[in-house]
Amino acid sequence: MSTPSSKGIALITGASGGIGLVYADRLARRGYDLILVARNRARLDELRDRLARATGRIIQVVQADLTDPADLRHVEEIIRDEPRLALLVNNAGVGATAPLLQSNVDTMEAMIDINVTALTRLTYAAVPGFVARSAGTVVNISSAVAVAPDLLNGVYGATKAYVLAFSQSLQHELAGQGVRVQAVLPGAIRTEFWDIAGHAIDNLPAEIVMSVDDVVDAALAGLDQGEFATVPSLPELSDWHRFDDARQALRANLSLSKPAARYQVS
Repeated sequence: MSTPSSKGIALITGASGGIGLVYADRLARRGYDLILVARNRARLDELRDRLARATGRIIQVVQADLTDPADLRHVEEIIRDEPRLALLVNNAGVGATAPLLQSNVDTMEAMIDINVTALTRLTYAAVPGFVARSAGTVVNISSAVAVAPDLLNGVYGATKAYVLAFSQSLQHELAGQGVRVQAVLPGAIRTEFWDIAGHAIDNLPAEIVMSVDDVVDAALAGLDQGEFATVPSLPELSDWHRFDDARQALRANLSLSKPAARYQVS
């Protein structure tokens, strides 16, 4: 059984390191029991034991490779069957920095599997229960490259643009049903991402690299403040609103019965 002060259960993917590990620490200290999902069982066990000692929370670990269909279905079942699930953090993902034409297409497909397919399926597993309970939060970890896809590998940027668009659609569809959606769009972070992606973090200017602790703390502050999109380094939220307003301004002319006059199509 949960301790009396529990806020429910938070399930975090990619929880064995980086952003996911810090989310686990912060959410446990905020009073959530945890389900931690990652491939590295040894890291998960160490994190579980450390956080359980420090916080007294009930922490479960699930070793799973979310690119494996059987493992993904298993995590989906856990989500659907857990009535105390209050928060889903879709953090698991991989990146790439090499140009598109220098990248292996099978590696790119695997990136899509985890960054897009797994995130989508886990959200589908969680949201019906959230709607039925009129309570729940989905946090989707996107990236600054969602709005600047030319900065890194094009497939990586496209997967993170999907995460943002999917989150925008969820926010619209679930409005008024007690379910919160947040998209987090960090820039460069000092994590293992860069080593795995093949570009050492120390090759980047220090002034553009944020610590993972600061990223997660800013994301949680944004969630507390009711933000839909949290860009941890963005000085003014109004900058995001202007960006989104420009997108919204296109809507009136995105679908009309005639081509624009400049195309001279009679």
